[in-house]
Amino acid sequence: MTAKGIRIQGLKKRYGSGDTAVDALKTVDMRVAPGEVVGLIGPSGSGKTTLLKCLGAVIEPTAGKMILGDDVIYDDGWKVKDLRALRRDRIGFVFQAPYLIPFLDVTDNVALLPMLAGMPNAEARMRAIELFKALDVEHRAKAMPSQLSGGEQQRVAIARGLVNHPPVILADEPTAPLDSERALAVIRILNDMAKKFETAIIVVTHDEKIIPTFKRIYHIRDGVTYEEEGEGRGFE
Repeated sequence: MTAKGIRIQGLKKRYGSGDTAVDALKTVDMRVAPGEVVGLIGPSGSGKTTLLKCLGAVIEPTAGKMILGDDVIYDDGWKVKDLRALRRDRIGFVFQAPYLIPFLDVTDNVALLPMLAGMPNAEARMRAIELFKALDVEHRAKAMPSQLSGGEQQRVAIARGLVNHPPVILADEPTAPLDSERALAVIRILNDMAKKFETAIIVVTHDEKIIPTFKRIYHIRDGVTYEEEGEGRGFE
């Protein structure tokens, strides 16, 4: 196996300097293997949002190391020249809201990202359709986002996160707006997709409905992470 998921070692993030400095992340150590879905939980203000932004190469950490597969992408400074390409090609994002483009149909919403990366239109649309089959929304491929249910919109958002086959997906409260049945369905999909594509997935959540599904959980409090075994056996 060549993919090695993502590893974070001693990650820190400080905002400001001097007497006004705030250490949002003090010591973050995490590892997520290919095919694994890991939960990240913590109270408001604990550093979850800052950590996701660092992992997603949206903001720069202050210190530490981030390793994606075999590549060191941050080691007390970015080791990747094109962060936009890193985000586009190697990190998938799934948010609490689907953020689908309202004037594009479902297929174009998902195919747009690989097309921006240079993939031919037909190939990008074919890849979108393949994901729709796996996510059981192929029958909605020509629909507009406004015609979808909330659960269908979130499945399309998952397809968009997966379409470039990134080794890592960051999911920020992906089940918050969903009822119990749909929330568990989304987590089952993420587990299935993680295994199918050898993707390492980090799910930030407050959702008590899905916490028992994680085999491993990271707690973050005051900018420090603590690992524990999950309460449940996940989805086999």
